[in-house]
Amino acid sequence: MIVLSGPGGVGKGTLVDRLVAGDRCLWLSRSWTTRARRAGEAPDAYHFVTRDAFERRIAEGGFLEWAPFLDDLYGTPTPHPPPGADALLEIDVQGARQVLAHYPEALMVFVDAPSREAQRARLERRGDPADRIDLRLALADAERSDAEALGARVVVNDHLERAVAEVAAIVNAARAGGARAGRPP
Repeated sequence: MIVLSGPGGVGKGTLVDRLVAGDRCLWLSRSWTTRARRAGEAPDAYHFVTRDAFERRIAEGGFLEWAPFLDDLYGTPTPHPPPGADALLEIDVQGARQVLAHYPEALMVFVDAPSREAQRARLERRGDPADRIDLRLALADAERSDAEALGARVVVNDHLERAVAEVAAIVNAARAGGARAGRPP
């Protein structure tokens, strides 16, 4: 189990797409959300659902983890990767904490932007409203601290190809080394 997390606007989705395209043994779990799809966002970026549908899934015990975030709900369905594949979860740090409670051996990688200004620019380019950007930036500091406390490996996404290669190397080292998947001792 590989958990990739990071604040909004650090390029997690792009990085994950490249990782999955380059590693046939990675299986990406699609998260559910109650938020609306952003302009230009791929229809399969999430499983977009109503709050009622999400809450029914919670009641049925169908999520490995779920959490509220900025007035919306996000969750990871219980993963069922194909045989021989590693599950890759692209989730926030709140969710990562829940996953690690169930799978303490999971590999956690935290992706960060090279700077707060770069993160702001990325959020603006993707069309986030100014008030949401400010909230995301404020939450990013807490997410960084939480990820470090959880023992996450940190990768700065300052150059996409380098960041993809770094995460791939962490995953491959974890596969070769086994337990706690590349976490520092």
